[in-house]
Amino acid sequence: MIAINLMLLIPLMGMLFFVFFGRLKISGAINILFSIATFIDSLFLAIHLLKNGPILCLGKQIYIDALSVILIVLTTFVSSTVAIFSSNYMRQNLDSGRITAKLLQLYYIMFQAFIGTVLLVYATNNIGLLWVAMEGATLATVLLVSLYRTPESIEAAWKYFILCIVGIALALFGTICIYFSSIKLPITADAAMLWTVLHQHAALLDPHVLTIGFVFLLVGYGTKVGLVPLHFWLPDAHSESPAPMSALLSGLLLNIGVYALIRFKMLIDPGLSNQLTNNMLLAFGFVSFLIAGFFIYRQKNIKRMFSYSSIEHMGLITFAFGLNTPLTSFIGLFYVIIHSLVKSAIFMSVGNVIQLVKNQNMDKIRGLIQLKPIVGWTLLFGLIAIAGFPPFGIFNSEFLLFIASTQKNILFSILLILGLLIAMAGLFKNLHPVLFGKNTDEELPTTKVCTLPSVLNLSIALYLGLHIPHVLMLLLNQATVAIAGGGITL
Repeated sequence: MIAINLMLLIPLMGMLFFVFFGRLKISGAINILFSIATFIDSLFLAIHLLKNGPILCLGKQIYIDALSVILIVLTTFVSSTVAIFSSNYMRQNLDSGRITAKLLQLYYIMFQAFIGTVLLVYATNNIGLLWVAMEGATLATVLLVSLYRTPESIEAAWKYFILCIVGIALALFGTICIYFSSIKLPITADAAMLWTVLHQHAALLDPHVLTIGFVFLLVGYGTKVGLVPLHFWLPDAHSESPAPMSALLSGLLLNIGVYALIRFKMLIDPGLSNQLTNNMLLAFGFVSFLIAGFFIYRQKNIKRMFSYSSIEHMGLITFAFGLNTPLTSFIGLFYVIIHSLVKSAIFMSVGNVIQLVKNQNMDKIRGLIQLKPIVGWTLLFGLIAIAGFPPFGIFNSEFLLFIASTQKNILFSILLILGLLIAMAGLFKNLHPVLFGKNTDEELPTTKVCTLPSVLNLSIALYLGLHIPHVLMLLLNQATVAIAGGGITL
């Protein structure tokens, strides 16, 4: 199918273009064009899927269903808005001498490489290729985390690389276990690597091997999600990388770990007669959520604070899938969409703040609303959205998750409210003086900032909090049926 081929080829062509012509002055604009082209192509792919159902092609190596296409469209849209933001942000980094022309070229090469590998994660039907694409996304982002070449950024990149490599190695062993669990099935060795084939025979897979496999998969891919205690790379990577990279890390990279866990959970649950996968997701998700909330409260670096916010929300998303009902699976998917939009917008807003004040320490940033209203108000609305205030979509997700957790266990709902209040208090305590405090400087430098991408992402998150379009609702329901065995009606 042409749309699938283009989806995978456009980022590859973009990467090759920047390898040979990456030092052109219009590289930022060309990066935008490649990203928007991928987004437009993903819309055609979604339309095709809605008309014809799941897509299985290229020798059964590619499989795209509703779950895949939701995340593909989300990835291409967020990467397009980040590409728009990157053009101005990275050019200013070059003009100020913070990076060289060669490093800027590397940035655009790895930007397209990252998008290509993430899309391959969502499109592949081969569990081995899924692991390879995950590794590719890790390698691309490692080079971007260390882009500034400071001792701190290199240390953060090494920590990220080592922890994620350890995690991905554990995920590889888990993948091998899943493959090995099919050894008694009447299928060929090549077919045993295909998710659709394994899913078709899921009830016949060896339950003992599946149990071992899921433990390793959760620990391995949980590292990519940022689940506690595998989260240590994430705050450092955020604080030392360029702001557009932080938007990609929080808005897109964390999602691929969640996606992999969902895919393998769909395989493993029919072969087990217990609640192993659900209980482990509940435990890891809830612990991550609670611990991250306390860490938010005590941060001084604005990017580290929002990185712990990402851990908090990914914990809640994992918890939602652990509850394993049609409603909570729907909530988890919707939450992923809103979190990607809001958190990418926030990190782009934070990038604008850093461009203006040349500092990430919140004690050194005061009175943004007064000094640079458009930047201050954008950051304020991002704060309101990520803290879970209505009418933004995160409020809907957290409210429905509270209802679902009450039905599961009243203790869950109590701890959920406590954790949300702690995280909310930490966010507003730290950001109130940043936004409304008394500024000691009379004016900020006349630095050109780009706020349109943040405003666009937040506007969509606001709209989705008020109304879910019929097309998106249809895709979410189809994905929910595939994950939990039933849809919902809102």
